Amino acid sequence: MDEAILDNVKYEAMQIPFLWDLLRTDSIHISNNISIDNLRSLSSYLGKVGNPELGGTGLHEFKRRQELHRVAEIASMKDVPEFINKSKFVYDYNHFVNDAGGSLCELDDPEVFNILAEHSLIMYIKATEEDEQELISRAALDPKPFYFREKFLDEQLAIYMSENELEYVALIDPDDFVRRVFPQLFYARIPRYEAITKKYGYTITTRQLAEVKNENDFLDLIEQVLS
Repeated sequence: MDEAILDNVKYEAMQIPFLWDLLRTDSIHISNNISIDNLRSLSSYLGKVGNPELGGTGLHEFKRRQELHRVAEIASMKDVPEFINKSKFVYDYNHFVNDAGGSLCELDDPEVFNILAEHSLIMYIKATEEDEQELISRAALDPKPFYFREKFLDEQLAIYMSENELEYVALIDPDDFVRRVFPQLFYARIPRYEAITKKYGYTITTRQLAEVKNENDFLDLIEQVLS
């Protein structure tokens, strides 16, 4: 995924003759600064569907990037056993936390969950009603790119365009679409999380997690859940 992001940035730079000349002559260099705490470059690449003049991406290109994201997330989840080994033998870490993205439940790849269940403890963090509303409010205030299953995306696009009497996807306000669709996305994912948990894992609530202040609190919570 990192290479895909860089390729897209370089492609955009090629559209500006001044930047393209600097790149072509190795006068400047573009590198990805993605990290655990900063995923902005990934989000920027994923983008939001809609009007290009408002920062949106065309539907065909948007779906292509969505598929790249899905494939990359599947691959990264299947790499978890190797990451666990590296964390132990290279860095001498005794514990490995896989803070998977919210789109994990959308992958529809049983092998992913078999691998995760075999090598880790799958824990679903269930939001309280208050926290659900807080998450929805945050998404409305600062619309961010999300991964959508294609069927879900097509359904929501049809609804949005009908309600707003839009003939083309290119007329959609990208931020407004995200604001409108996020609550539906949020609640559509809950049954998927619950189905995964029922078969493979355990559930804790955001209220329980908020009480965790240190490593011992976290381990005590896990012990409580398992018992």
